[in-house]
Amino acid sequence: MPVLYDRLLKLKEMFNSKFGSIPKFYVRAPGRVNIIGEHIDYCGYSVLPMAVEQDVLIAVEPVKTYTLQLANTNPLYPDLSTSANNIQIDKTKPLWHNYFLCGLKGIQEHFGVSNLTGMNCLVDGNIPPSSGLSSSSALVCCAGLVTLTVLGRNLSKAKLIEFSPLRATDVKLPSGAVFVIANSCVEMNKAATSHFNIRVMECRLAAKLLAKYKSLQWDKVLRLEEVQAKLGISLEEMLLVTEDALHPEPYNPEEICRCLGISLEELRTQILSPNTQDVLIFKLYQRAKHVYSEAARVLQFKKICEEAPENMVQLLGELMNQSHMSCRDMYECSCPELDQLVDICRKFGAQGSRLTGAGWGGCTVSIVPADKLPSFLENVHKAYYHRSDGSLAPEKQSLFATKPGGGALVLLEA
Repeated sequence: MPVLYDRLLKLKEMFNSKFGSIPKFYVRAPGRVNIIGEHIDYCGYSVLPMAVEQDVLIAVEPVKTYTLQLANTNPLYPDLSTSANNIQIDKTKPLWHNYFLCGLKGIQEHFGVSNLTGMNCLVDGNIPPSSGLSSSSALVCCAGLVTLTVLGRNLSKAKLIEFSPLRATDVKLPSGAVFVIANSCVEMNKAATSHFNIRVMECRLAAKLLAKYKSLQWDKVLRLEEVQAKLGISLEEMLLVTEDALHPEPYNPEEICRCLGISLEELRTQILSPNTQDVLIFKLYQRAKHVYSEAARVLQFKKICEEAPENMVQLLGELMNQSHMSCRDMYECSCPELDQLVDICRKFGAQGSRLTGAGWGGCTVSIVPADKLPSFLENVHKAYYHRSDGSLAPEKQSLFATKPGGGALVLLEA
């Protein structure tokens, strides 16, 4: 890990310059790319993420005061000084330090710690922000690890992965191909948009209508996976149920109320979230079709990796292409730049390419045969990043091949 070592030395120097002392330990957490399985985790289905080599690093020095001093090597992110035992998180503003405070406060509350020692922290990250590579999640993980280390505590890994199901299965990826991440250079701030919130609610409403159609106790159902589990049928059969139960035309609130036999007031107060109460149309058929078909693609992807047929890379690529089509047409979470970038990647040798992360900007991930990698990188770079109008600044360019990276870790200062 020579590159990491160089960064640690540089971070140590910057820490000394900032705080006039030497860090006691460092914490690292990687970004991740979702190879396949988009917008289905909050519906109860498994996804297939891979840790990337880009990460967040934090240099830490516990101090005798009860003050948390937080700084970032990137001057775009302002310093913060606050009490370590009276953490206030302003949910109305997506400020960078809120992610750190969330990780700290989560561990603090889990262990019931009321007198946390102060600390000086310097954060350094090389994951492109707002790109769908989980830079914010890496910062939250780092902050949790920082707090655990200061407290001298441990946390089981299962506790850190609190979504259903509570397990992770290793998937052996093909050796003859690499995954390439390309940043569209369109930033999408999830905290500042309603797109994501509406999709979550559309999935919930679709689950309720499907449950009602199949005479299940629909009012208790929250996720599309619950409907499948209660019916005990396959994902392919769920797609057929969706065809029968839902229509492609958008639903308005009144029609949803008629289907469920409830009043508009009950819909607004008992089902819709505050940020979706004024939405006039809901595309339930399209969202359910995406979720069930994408969940099936994840299982097919895993199966192909396990069986490793001769044309493995081609088959995986086809699943990634289908995933992008569904994200674009059924979930409507793409954007013109992502679609263009996916087309360019396929044109220059990717067997498959798709948006990754929430969408509406951010990155694509492509599966590329290893022998085509150099020409692929060169051609995509020219075709997408070398615009004649110079609209994409060089520092925003982000095109790189990646292999599975290491997980989170704590490094003690020798």
